[in-house]
Amino acid sequence: MEIAIRAFKAISDEETCLKFIDGHRRLLEFHFGVAKITSSNNSWMHHENTYVVVAESLDRSKVFGGARVQVADGKLPLPIEAAVGKYDPKIHEQATPGSSEICGLWNSREVAGMGIGSIFMARVGVVMAMQLNVEKIFFLCAPVTVRIGRRIGGLIETTLGNKGEFFYPKDDFVATAMVINDCQTLVSADEKERAKIFELFDNPIQQRVVETGPKGDMLVDYLLKI
Repeated sequence: MEIAIRAFKAISDEETCLKFIDGHRRLLEFHFGVAKITSSNNSWMHHENTYVVVAESLDRSKVFGGARVQVADGKLPLPIEAAVGKYDPKIHEQATPGSSEICGLWNSREVAGMGIGSIFMARVGVVMAMQLNVEKIFFLCAPVTVRIGRRIGGLIETTLGNKGEFFYPKDDFVATAMVINDCQTLVSADEKERAKIFELFDNPIQQRVVETGPKGDMLVDYLLKI
C-alpha cells in the first residue's frame, strides 16, 4: 500500500477537513456506537491554532485516517478540557496557552490494524507539536493505546481524575489522561521511537519511505512541514 501522511493548518484546507470529519464520525458511530464526543466538535476547522494530519491516497482523493494537534490559546478550549473538565476542573489550570493536545485519532476500517490511526498518527502528532514549539502535549488514551502513549514519551497525569482515569466518552469506556511534559526533548520516550520522531522532525519532507506496521510494509510519503 502507498499513502501520503500530510500535515496542514486546519483553516487552509476545508475540503480535507470535511473528509476528516466524515471519516471520524463514521468510525465513532458504526464501530464504537458513539454519536458525538468532544474531539469531534467541528469548530476546530475555523480555529487559527489547530493543525491536521491525514493519511491519504497519493492523489488526495481518499482519507484513510488522521489526527489533530490543537494549541491552547485561550480562545478555543482543548478537547480534553471539554471532555473531563466537568469531572475535574484542574485540567483548566493545566491547559495553559502554549500547551497542546493530540486528539481525534482515527482510521478507516479499510486500513484497520495497520497502525495508521494509532502509532503513526501519535508519532506525527508529536513532530507537529515540536514544529509549533510547544512544551506540553496532552492526549486521552483508550486502555489499549496507553502503551502507545508511553512509547512517544507520555506519562499518566495522575493528578487528574481517578489517578488519571475517567469514564469517557461513555460510562462503560475508560479513558486515561496522559501528558508529555518535555516535547522538545522526549526523555521519557522509547529510544527507537524518540529517534524516529526526531528524524521526522529534522526531515519532514520524505518520499517512498518503507514503514512496517502490524500488518506489513507500506510506502509512505511524508509531507509534515507546517
